[in-house]
Amino acid sequence: MRIGGRRKSAIFFLTFGICLVVLALVLNVGWILLNWRQVALLVLGIIFFGLIITGLVLNTTFLVREIRRNEQHDAFINAVTHELKTPLASMRLYLETLKSRDVPEARRQEFYDIMLADGDRLLHTVEQVLRAGRTAQKKRALTLSHVELGEVVRECVELARLRHGLDAGAIRYVESAGAAGADVSGDREELRAAVSNLLDNAVKYSDKGVSVEVEVAPVDEKLLAVRVKDKGIGIHRNQLKRIFKRFYRVPGQFMARFKGTGLGLFIVRSVVERHGGRVYAESEGLGRGSTFTIQLPRA
Repeated sequence: MRIGGRRKSAIFFLTFGICLVVLALVLNVGWILLNWRQVALLVLGIIFFGLIITGLVLNTTFLVREIRRNEQHDAFINAVTHELKTPLASMRLYLETLKSRDVPEARRQEFYDIMLADGDRLLHTVEQVLRAGRTAQKKRALTLSHVELGEVVRECVELARLRHGLDAGAIRYVESAGAAGADVSGDREELRAAVSNLLDNAVKYSDKGVSVEVEVAPVDEKLLAVRVKDKGIGIHRNQLKRIFKRFYRVPGQFMARFKGTGLGLFIVRSVVERHGGRVYAESEGLGRGSTFTIQLPRA
């Protein structure tokens, strides 16, 4: 009897629930049929409201991006103006001194060296701007050939030592087993520019003495890696991906004393991606150094 009673109760409540669902459906369908005009207006209103909200969100997003882009452009123009004006003013000062005074030969040679260094700085800034424009042109063809990656990196290390007046221990080159003689397929000049930019950044942001380690190592059978590790000021975790954007400069008063155009890492990323590779940065935080890694496919 108990089992039969439970079955009857279950059937009753099941039937009751089905009747309630049917009644609800009948009421809703009847309400829609009787008030179809109001329902149509309600649906259209919801659709148009959604479109208006979507348009407002997209418009706001676009405005915010444009404001940030304009701020980055202004910062870039200020940085380039500074990078051009400072060495020009220095060269003008030394030239006026040489013209107006009888300078001893030793001092004259010193002035010449300073002006040559200022000229190199000007040339480097102009080359950075021109190279950034070229790398942004994705349709531009690369001059591909088999390039020994280790050889290119060694050339860049020697150039960085010479450019910044560093001794051999300031930038150390390491070539891991399996990387010696390994080639990549690429544009030699473009690859040299990418590695040189990483080295220049490592030297510039080493505020307490330059100590940089450069390594060429195999990742696997298909990839080679170039790692540039410094003990400089480091990078905050939330900035590790943003620093590769064009014109981007890490905000903050502490970073403001390090001058630059915001193009170096953008050039690195553009060159590496055009060669089918990837570049990324790692850092344990401010004051703890950073490591930049380029991965390129083997030839």
